[in-house]
Amino acid sequence: MGEPGREEYKIQSFDGETQQLLKTALKDPGTVDLEKVANVIVDHSLQDCVFSKEAGRMCHAIIQAESKQAGQSVFRRGLLNRLQQEYQAREQLRARSRQGWVCYVTFICNVFDYLRVNNMPMMALVNPVYDCLFRLAQPDSLSKEEEVDCLVLQLHRVGEQLEKMNGQRMDELFVLIRDGFLLPVGLSSLAQLLLLEIIEFRAAGWKTTLAAHKYYYSEVSD
Repeated sequence: MGEPGREEYKIQSFDGETQQLLKTALKDPGTVDLEKVANVIVDHSLQDCVFSKEAGRMCHAIIQAESKQAGQSVFRRGLLNRLQQEYQAREQLRARSRQGWVCYVTFICNVFDYLRVNNMPMMALVNPVYDCLFRLAQPDSLSKEEEVDCLVLQLHRVGEQLEKMNGQRMDELFVLIRDGFLLPVGLSSLAQLLLLEIIEFRAAGWKTTLAAHKYYYSEVSD
């Protein structure tokens, strides 16, 4: 019973008309313009990082509702087209708004986490998600705490799934992350700590050991 309430809560930041549009899309998707709904969700995700962390679940719910009601995928197609547009313009987005860029990476990883085809992650999203994480692992991004934080959070969330889809690219990504940690030009002490934590997290099979949890989380809280 908790799920619908959580979904409802996440759309309180929209204006009344848009809230109604989203509620209808979740309950009766055939009666609304689902391409418009996809654009509304992406636009809001780029502006609101709290919403971008949860929007994947809403997208999944709308896709399920549309498939059940009409056996179609208008919303999913619109969502993926818009994600691709933003992906192609990602450098411009990052230059224009660091927050918007971090929100976009959070959103595309969240969508990757929730959307499934035959119970498998969507292959179409694997390389775009990797490319975004590779961008976050570049030296100019590692010098920005919000980008390091985003990189580590997303790897906690989808790293294990991504590695199963393409292990070689994960190895290459962690070469960059280790280089960034070992040659910390302009890295803050918090950024170094976060990078070390994610290196150890992956080495432990994408799990946090009790000792690591005590060490890192006492350091972060201090």
